[in-house]
Amino acid sequence: MLVRGYGRSLLGMAIGAGICYCAYRLLFAQRRKKKQRDRVGASSSSAGEKVLGVSALRYLHETQAATDKPGNVSTSVNDLQPHHIAKLLDILATNSDSSLQEKVLITLCNSAAFSVNHDIIRNLDGIHIIAKALSSSSEQTKVNALNALNNLSMNVQNQELIKDYIYQICSAISLSSLNSEVQLAGLRLIINMSVTDNYHNMVADHLPYLLHLLAEGNNNIQIHTLKVLVNLSANPAMTQPLLTTKVEGSQSLTCLFNSRINREILVRVLTFAANLSKHLGSGNGHDLHANYNEDCLFNLLFGDSAPLQNDIAALFQYPDVEVKEQVAILLINLARLRQM
Repeated sequence: MLVRGYGRSLLGMAIGAGICYCAYRLLFAQRRKKKQRDRVGASSSSAGEKVLGVSALRYLHETQAATDKPGNVSTSVNDLQPHHIAKLLDILATNSDSSLQEKVLITLCNSAAFSVNHDIIRNLDGIHIIAKALSSSSEQTKVNALNALNNLSMNVQNQELIKDYIYQICSAISLSSLNSEVQLAGLRLIINMSVTDNYHNMVADHLPYLLHLLAEGNNNIQIHTLKVLVNLSANPAMTQPLLTTKVEGSQSLTCLFNSRINREILVRVLTFAANLSKHLGSGNGHDLHANYNEDCLFNLLFGDSAPLQNDIAALFQYPDVEVKEQVAILLINLARLRQM
């Protein structure tokens, strides 16, 4: 029977506390909308007007000096015109100098931070040109390309083109060294691409590595990985792919459900588990009694001997409103599953 590890009295107290807490939230806390996913996505990436960005603009000025009057090319990304952006994209597409590519990508990234340039870059085939830089042997070039695509992904029409590179982006994350800037930049982009359900299935093949990052990454990587996982888990169609994913380093994952863990990690890992528990046995085709492999995420979170079940009730004492809310939701869902 599910959640067998609970003592009846402890479970009853926890569920009672959860129900009372949810009632309190309903009556007095409607001012804050309940979060089931990181809907705002990742923040835009901006290198600011650094020397590298300005250097790219100076290079652009020098290449046009023969035909343009001095001063025709702005040295500020705020003033870039479509023909400036077109020239930068041409340089990126035709020049193999990695140092110059890095500078151009920073300038394009900064220009893409302005929504007015989203359509301009897309219409100049800029997304395809920038995405080609993901194949560069230079780690910094990859980071700059991912940051530029991240800014461009704030536009829905741009997402329709960026989706073609999701597999390559996920591969860049998995092939890079642990806790690298490439991983962080790639995760930011996948967060934005996973805010809607449209492209979740394209990430499915990389779920084992996302769980690996969650278990082994540093705090920053764990938080960004959880933002992706929370977005995915809010989609009922992703429940089975997530729960059947093989887990390596299960002890590292269960340690995240601990009051001593970073608060930003704890609230998200609880939300992730609560989302999955909500969809289990909900009539959406997610079979609670399916034959799950012993080393899959389902057994780690919801199996008869899951360590989570011994620790979750204690987290209701955690001094944070949002943590308490997710614990209450998870306890209530576990009680429902126990009766099935």
